[in-house]
Amino acid sequence: MSTAARIGGFVAALVAIFGIAIGVGRAVGPIDQPEAEHDAGHAGTTQAGDGDHAGHGGDTQVASTTEEVPGGLMVSQNGYTFALYTDDARAGDDVPVAFAITGPDGAPVTAFDVEHEKRLHLIAVRRDHTGFQHVHPELGRNGTWTTELDLTPGPWRLFADFKAVGAEPLTLGSDLAVAGAYRPAGSVPDSRTAAVDDYRVEIAGDLVPGRDSRLTLTVRKDGEPVTDLQPYLGAYGHLVALREGDLAYLHVHPDGTPGDGATEPGPDVVFYASVPSAGRYRLYLDFQHDGVVRTAAFTLTAGDGATGTEPAPQPTDENSGGHDDHGH
Repeated sequence: MSTAARIGGFVAALVAIFGIAIGVGRAVGPIDQPEAEHDAGHAGTTQAGDGDHAGHGGDTQVASTTEEVPGGLMVSQNGYTFALYTDDARAGDDVPVAFAITGPDGAPVTAFDVEHEKRLHLIAVRRDHTGFQHVHPELGRNGTWTTELDLTPGPWRLFADFKAVGAEPLTLGSDLAVAGAYRPAGSVPDSRTAAVDDYRVEIAGDLVPGRDSRLTLTVRKDGEPVTDLQPYLGAYGHLVALREGDLAYLHVHPDGTPGDGATEPGPDVVFYASVPSAGRYRLYLDFQHDGVVRTAAFTLTAGDGATGTEPAPQPTDENSGGHDDHGH
């Protein structure tokens, strides 16, 4: 066979193959890419904004927004930023701390609603849970909040719990490194009893992820029930719950209000806590008696296998005392 004939046969074969391929493609049609996968390629994760303070925990990444993010994990949210001016600090009893809450326009916010009797609550926790403070800073005209903290060496997490006028309540978090010799404490076992001064506080109830869990804290002094607790921040106690590991600041709210005709001033103080996941949680109860605020600390493990078999009663509008579900 001549060379020209061989080349002509090869070209004819190629034409036939391409014709078959085109016919199969038309019969099958295009392969659709799922819309969700296509969108994920563009929206995957969002970076929590950190303003000018990326060194204070602003590297938190949040996967898409279908699930509510617990409070305190982000330095910026909804346009508001916890701008901590104290980059580092030395250990001491009266360490000055300054910060601002900046708004969507980048300027310090100066107008805040009163929530639980204060315009802003600042919680300071050492990451190994060996230190805890709840203070209420002073707001200057320029939007700078100032306070003093009792800090030991090591990494601390600060939480700013506030409601700017016209905005939703928020809890933002920022890290503070305290210089000095530091040796982290080991993990502590679960504990349902705490002793502080002459007081002994016991906690009853289980944390169950995905629902409001009823917790009853009973206060005794020298073995006798305390029946004359004094109001503190609009309730007979204030409870902060933090998830071990990331220190997520969780929803806890009291049941009842002093003076509502139904809520007794002790020895029992009831709260409802909503935890998003199984795991260990550190709880801090602030209560006031004889004019002094004291803090009792507990550790509970939440899981689907909690000991309670019946769902906890849910608070009603009548006995919730008007407290919202935001972090208290």
